[in-house]
Amino acid sequence: MQAANERQARHWTSWLASAAALLLLAACASSHQAAAPAAELPSWNEGPSRAAIVAFVQAVTQPGSADYVAAEDRIAVFDNDGTLWSEQPMYFQVLFALDRVKTMAPQHPEWATRQPFKAAIQSDHAALAKSGQVGLLKIVGATHGQMSVDEFSQSVTQWMAMAKHPRFKQPYTAMTYVPMRELLDYLRANGFKTYIVSGGETEFMRPWTQAAYGIPPEQVIGSGLVTTFETRGGKPVLWRQGKLEFNDDGPGKPVAIQRYIGRRPLLAFGNSDGDLQMLQWTAAGAGKRFAGIVHHTDAQREWAYDRDSDVGRLDRALDEARRNGWTVVDMKTEWRRIYAFEQP
Repeated sequence: MQAANERQARHWTSWLASAAALLLLAACASSHQAAAPAAELPSWNEGPSRAAIVAFVQAVTQPGSADYVAAEDRIAVFDNDGTLWSEQPMYFQVLFALDRVKTMAPQHPEWATRQPFKAAIQSDHAALAKSGQVGLLKIVGATHGQMSVDEFSQSVTQWMAMAKHPRFKQPYTAMTYVPMRELLDYLRANGFKTYIVSGGETEFMRPWTQAAYGIPPEQVIGSGLVTTFETRGGKPVLWRQGKLEFNDDGPGKPVAIQRYIGRRPLLAFGNSDGDLQMLQWTAAGAGKRFAGIVHHTDAQREWAYDRDSDVGRLDRALDEARRNGWTVVDMKTEWRRIYAFEQP
């Protein structure tokens, strides 16, 4: 059991370390602007991806269609980092963790001389990289654990309200993809129930997904820390231990879908090899299914990367998509705009 837990921890931390940053956003209702009539998908250019989405939704929602699917089985699952919002130059949750070290440092004077905390405080990226997975685990444990669920949620909300993306100088809530938010609205308008299934930590995402995407906390599935029920100060609390309990990445995603949803998705969207098994599981179901990949091809408006990237690597999943006819969205040519803050 101990060996299995260690393997799981190494898997999860390698996902963190691959970009030195995890997912994050903020609860900012103003960032989730109402889309134009959802069926129009106004930020999608006419092209193969938009046509495939509309044709699929029409086929599975029209009574009398040979591909009709009852509303209760219209489950749509989405990765978060790189699928619903950006993930460069590193996963946003790791940026949160590094900022939290600086915020918490006055209460931990010993960090000033102890690695990897000293490197985080001094923004010494070379020393941080040298600390590797072990160092990152220490940072995650210190910034994400040994507090109640409510306290952690509050820290996420506060960070979201103040933090800005290093390139665009925008709140992280502004880094969501307008076309994907329109897709979420379009699916829900056609009877789909939308879920996030992400390698990011569940309690990190829950404070802001309702405002950002219209996805409530109970429909957010992510990696999880060990959490226990305790009585502290005479009050019952849910206490985060700072140790990984479940890794919702790669093959963990289909397992989590079965565990928490109990139905095979009808539609799945991802952007990286970490989403491959979720896409395979969805596509293998009976009847008409949809598997989609957001391909980052726009270096000017966002980023261009795939097979060689340390963050959001898209290699095996891209090959699988092309072999099996999955929909690969070319961000540069198929999205009229990417962010809400873009100038016309």
